[in-house]
Amino acid sequence: MSANWGHHIELSLFGESHGKAIGITIGNLPAGIKLDMDTINKDMQRRAPGKNLMSTQRKEADEVEILSGVLDGYTTGAPLCGIIKNTSQHSQDYSYLKDNMRPGHSDYPAYIKYKGFNDVRGGGHFSGRLTAPIVFAGAIAKQILKEKGIHVGAHILSIKDVKDTHYPLDITPSYLEELNQKDYPVIHDDIYAQMQEKIEEARKEGNSVGGKIECAVTGLPAGVGNPFFDSIEAHLSPLLFSIPAVKSVSFGDLDDITLLKGSEANDAYYYEGEEVKTSTNHNGGITGGISNGMPLLFTVGIKPTPSISLKQNTINVKTHKNTELEIVGRHDPCIIPRAIVVVEAMAALGVLDMLEAL
Repeated sequence: MSANWGHHIELSLFGESHGKAIGITIGNLPAGIKLDMDTINKDMQRRAPGKNLMSTQRKEADEVEILSGVLDGYTTGAPLCGIIKNTSQHSQDYSYLKDNMRPGHSDYPAYIKYKGFNDVRGGGHFSGRLTAPIVFAGAIAKQILKEKGIHVGAHILSIKDVKDTHYPLDITPSYLEELNQKDYPVIHDDIYAQMQEKIEEARKEGNSVGGKIECAVTGLPAGVGNPFFDSIEAHLSPLLFSIPAVKSVSFGDLDDITLLKGSEANDAYYYEGEEVKTSTNHNGGITGGISNGMPLLFTVGIKPTPSISLKQNTINVKTHKNTELEIVGRHDPCIIPRAIVVVEAMAALGVLDMLEAL
């Protein structure tokens, strides 16, 4: 089982949801970066469970202990390793899942691939819990990017069939920061009450809902990326699809650019002084796989949380019989609010990796 990624920045993810700890090792970080732990901890809390009725009631402090790569608050250039200890495991909730496969989860394919030795407690290494170290690494990447004038932010675009609007054409760092300060980042504040209703309705039913998150990267200069095998889209997509429950990734400021004619989809260039801009940004700041200087925009689609308390049909791999399953434990009726910072983290890591290649 590999959990390594990287071309220039290197990531190695480790741990299981109900193990002693989870963590990440980050290689090839620049030396001399002063870590802003307050900002890092703020991002960790944005992802942390147990904050409200809309998320799982598993309570974890998600405090990162840095084991290496930092001295007196500055990166040393050596691999930076951070761990997060697990303190709120209810492993007994998962004892019956060794043989009974949960629909929508990794249980069955993992059982086949790892011959039944995979850790099923809380999803093991497949769990969304493993996004906590990713958020830690992403917070560091966002800090490095900010020093280069590049800012990353995301907002809830939709929950089930309740939809917010896309980002405006001219996105500023202050605009992203203002959204970032909200408990539930939406462009139109009144829309979240409708989103909450959908989440609460699903929770009462013992069910779950999914949705979409839109992410923006501002300040990315023109000329980053490559055609074909290492385009910006190709570079970011593997990271984004590595987030548990992400089922789609699309680039641009539209739900479906294929519905437009060429005259509508093309982003017309114009000069504003010496700065080149486009009058629309339907292609999300990318043409030919390379940044064109406009904000980088993409949307991820996240499926409904697979752990629901409704009775479901499944199989027992020990008896080879069809059976029914009722999942117990603590689960999110919707993971969208907590996933926002995870999407930002993956975007920041991917962008930083591309810049380090220049």
